[in-house]
Amino acid sequence: MLKQRVITALVLLALLIPTFLVDDPRYFCAIAMVFIAAGAWEWGMLNGYSQSVSLGVAGALLLVCSLLWWLGALNQRLPSLWILAGGSWVLFGAFLLRGGVQAWGRYPQAMRLAGGGFALCVAWLAVAQARVIGINYLLSILVLVWVADIFAYFAGKALGRSLFKNKLAPSISPGKSWEGALGGMVGVVVLAFAWRWADTHWNVSVLSMFSHLGNKSGLLLLIASVFMATMSVAGDLIESLVKRSAGAKDSSGLLPGHGGVLDRVDALLPTLPLAMMLYSL
Repeated sequence: MLKQRVITALVLLALLIPTFLVDDPRYFCAIAMVFIAAGAWEWGMLNGYSQSVSLGVAGALLLVCSLLWWLGALNQRLPSLWILAGGSWVLFGAFLLRGGVQAWGRYPQAMRLAGGGFALCVAWLAVAQARVIGINYLLSILVLVWVADIFAYFAGKALGRSLFKNKLAPSISPGKSWEGALGGMVGVVVLAFAWRWADTHWNVSVLSMFSHLGNKSGLLLLIASVFMATMSVAGDLIESLVKRSAGAKDSSGLLPGHGGVLDRVDALLPTLPLAMMLYSL
């Protein structure tokens, strides 16, 4: 399993790193679109659709994203879209988690498919716009999610249930603890202030998300960092809820050793549009 994880990670890095090094953002946007389409196929399968229908969903998402690209959406600020998408993640995310695993299957299948398709399409547009803004801005969003996940893992391992009696969401993801979630938040706050300092110290031409948020107020940066870390956890939990409802351990086997595409981008689905919402405002 470890060997598979390492090989898959190296292949993914070999695909993505060159797109970070070239000035033209189109290569990254194209690869991101393929990944999102794969996630759409997984979403269809997780929600009870056949292989052929799920492939059709992936193809439809490719067409929609391509149309948005052709219409020039990658270079438009789109504040109304980001407010709609960000607000939907906050409100509907809380609603879904409150309902739990049992409630998910009671929602109409077509509604579940449409909601997931919208979330994936908006996530692609957000990550593409972040790449157009600049590598520093894009990386600050990606690293935020990675740091939240890593700090949560080690904090959960180190502290266990020493601070809180209850698990974070035992019926959805038994392995997650409140201690881990708090550890992830602390890690993101440290990252945010360190990255903002680095942007100023090296006088970067493209500011990170943290510098955009923290130029006027350190308090705003603190609140926004905790909020973004919280939403990354929400994205992870919602995908776990869907998988548990479908009786699946992973979203697919597309990425050997890692599960599926949705398993790798679940925490990014809410944080990407929320980051663009904060940027546009």
